[in-house]
Amino acid sequence: MQDTANLKQHNLITYILYLLGFVFGGLTNIIAIIMNYLKRDECRGTWLESHIEWQIKTFWVTLIGYIVGFVLSFVLIGIPILIVVLVWHIYRIVKGLMALNDNKAIT
Repeated sequence: MQDTANLKQHNLITYILYLLGFVFGGLTNIIAIIMNYLKRDECRGTWLESHIEWQIKTFWVTLIGYIVGFVLSFVLIGIPILIVVLVWHIYRIVKGLMALNDNKAIT
């Protein structure tokens, strides 16, 4: 049970780091993704595994989305893409935090 509590705390910290990425220009997102990969194996087989996978997918999809949006912003289509990616990014973090708080796997 203690391992699950530690892994839940780890996930809470990484969610917070992802939120702080909005303030610190994504620097804390790099720390969070490294932490996710380091704890990935420990979370296998627990309800927390879904949170690690959720965070990893969120990181990579939003990174690609932000890059594409930035590049295309020079032809104006990128601005709506950046807005959609931002909203999706916030949604994923909030949904994950809510599920974590309820001790539920994320789907």
